[in-house]
Amino acid sequence: MTDEPVIDPSLLRGLTQSRFTRRDLFRYAGAAGGALGISAILAACGTKGIATGSAASGKPNANMGTAAWWAQQSEHKVLDFDNWPYYMDIGPNNSHPSLDEFTKKTGIKVNYTENIQDNPSYWTQHILPQLRAGQSQGHDIIVLTNNDYPLGYMLNFGWAIPLDHSAMPNFDKYASKLVTNPSWDPGNTYTMAWQSGYTLIAYNTKYVKGPINSVDVLWDPQYKGKIGMFGNASELGCVGLLALGKDPATSTPDDWTAAAAKLQEQKPLVRSYYDQDYIKALKAEDTWISMAWSGDIFQAGLQGYDTLQVAIPQEGVMFWTDNMLMPYTASNPKDAMVYMDYVYDPKVQAVIEDYNNYVCPVPSSKGIIATDLHDPAVANSPLVFPNSQMIAASKNYYQWKDAQDLKTWNDTFIPIFQ
Repeated sequence: MTDEPVIDPSLLRGLTQSRFTRRDLFRYAGAAGGALGISAILAACGTKGIATGSAASGKPNANMGTAAWWAQQSEHKVLDFDNWPYYMDIGPNNSHPSLDEFTKKTGIKVNYTENIQDNPSYWTQHILPQLRAGQSQGHDIIVLTNNDYPLGYMLNFGWAIPLDHSAMPNFDKYASKLVTNPSWDPGNTYTMAWQSGYTLIAYNTKYVKGPINSVDVLWDPQYKGKIGMFGNASELGCVGLLALGKDPATSTPDDWTAAAAKLQEQKPLVRSYYDQDYIKALKAEDTWISMAWSGDIFQAGLQGYDTLQVAIPQEGVMFWTDNMLMPYTASNPKDAMVYMDYVYDPKVQAVIEDYNNYVCPVPSSKGIIATDLHDPAVANSPLVFPNSQMIAASKNYYQWKDAQDLKTWNDTFIPIFQ
């Protein structure tokens, strides 16, 4: 893209609905086979375009994603994009200003859907059967999280189209260092970040006096019955590893066993192992200190819960990213590449970010949010635009090598909360 998109000023702050975080609907299955239900199964898309895989084989074209392959692709002026609920800017009459501007600028019509309720169920219902059979998954862009196994499977199976790096000028110029060359996708071969966030500690300053500088506070007997933990294997295992001084990304099965023992010691102190309901417990003061997702705590502050604060422990905080990628059966890969780079224009990302309030993948959107959108609360938050302390504390998740590796992890940590 050479021209900067000109966003209609009336749309920049035209958010007429209450802000919701996509984590409001987040549910984590916890085990490889434990897929949760979602609202509906996608209907067959029936879109026309270039067949990128070999029919009914479950194997991508060997040349897929090469410079020669991309040179053969053309825009079809349509894009099918599936995302998590409440994860796109909303304007008047439930419009999406950034999508409308994209269509106006490029002529590409976006069929935008929100069918992803959690990574495991989306994998088992909307990805695995179709792509294994070499059939269309129905979308050109999907969004998967790096702290869960489906993303790793997609990349390891070769079921994602390698990006056209010649078509990523905005990404190359504006992407945050936190999402460039990530451990889960070296060189951004297949993915570009949609949004990111932190799993950290939140506490109520009415009952817990800061500063908090260690995850050991979650094992403090004085808060017995007022401690909230996450009831999912990925997040719970990571905090156990951090408590032992282990980096989750480089941890071993022996480390996992030791972390599980540490978490078992904590169990009598824990009020409950929560899913998204942890934020309700914090707001109701049922818990005083809890594992938390950064976007939830930021939004709680906007809602008036000003005694809820976050702690950045010396052991680190887990940094997760929701990643855009293209299934290998995508019908409109060229259109998808145009869009994926489009959202890295700082003006476009500012509109998206001012709605989402998670960690912004484009640092230079900060000034636009502060001045053009007149929202200093978002622009100045280290939970949206991480400062040097947040960046230094960021830890990556362990990347499971195969199904047995994942099973070992789950078998180690799931018994703690089930």
